[in-house]
Amino acid sequence: MFNRNGRKATQQRRLAFIAGTAFAVSAIAISATAEAPARADERVPQPAFEQAFAPFELTDAEAQPSADAIAAAEARFAEAPVEEAAPEPEQFGDASPIGSGRASYYGAGFAGRPTANGERFNPAGLTAAHRTLPFGTRVKVTNASNGRSVVVRINDRGPFHGGRVIDLSQEAARQIGLIQQGSGLVQLATVS
Repeated sequence: MFNRNGRKATQQRRLAFIAGTAFAVSAIAISATAEAPARADERVPQPAFEQAFAPFELTDAEAQPSADAIAAAEARFAEAPVEEAAPEPEQFGDASPIGSGRASYYGAGFAGRPTANGERFNPAGLTAAHRTLPFGTRVKVTNASNGRSVVVRINDRGPFHGGRVIDLSQEAARQIGLIQQGSGLVQLATVS
C-alpha cells in the first residue's frame, strides 16, 4: 500500500534538494565575483566588429610621441630651410573669399607623419589641412585680429574637432601670429 505521507515527504526532500542546489550555485557565483576582482590583463571576448578595429587602438603611451621623437622633430624644424617664401600682400593675386572661422595649427610633434595626400608633414612648410578643399588649393589665410596674411597649400584633411575650419602648419601660424594664442579667427580666400 502506498503511503501518502511518504510521497509528500519525498516531494519535500526533492524540492529542498533543488532549492539548496540553486542556493549553493548562486552563492558560489556571488562569492567568486566578490572575492576575485577582475584582472586588467583578462580580456572579455569582443564582438567581431570591435575585434576588426582592435589593431588600430592605441594606448595613451603609444598615442603620445616620445620625448626623443619630439626633440628630434624640433631640431629638424629649427634646421629645416623654409620651403616657400612668405609672399608679399600684393603677390596674392586674385583672391576669392570662401568664408571665415577659427584656425589652429599643428607643429613639431607631427613632423614626418604622412598627410592625407601622401606627403610627409613639415612644420616649416606653408601647408594646411581643410575638410573639403581639393589638395593643392592655395588659400590666403588672414588673421582677423592683426590683419597679417599667409598663403598656404592644402595637403591634409581636418580639423575634425572644436568648430575649427583650418589647421595650419606651425610656420604658417607663426607668420600670422597664432602661435601664442594657439587658435584664432581667420578669413579664408582661395588664390588663383
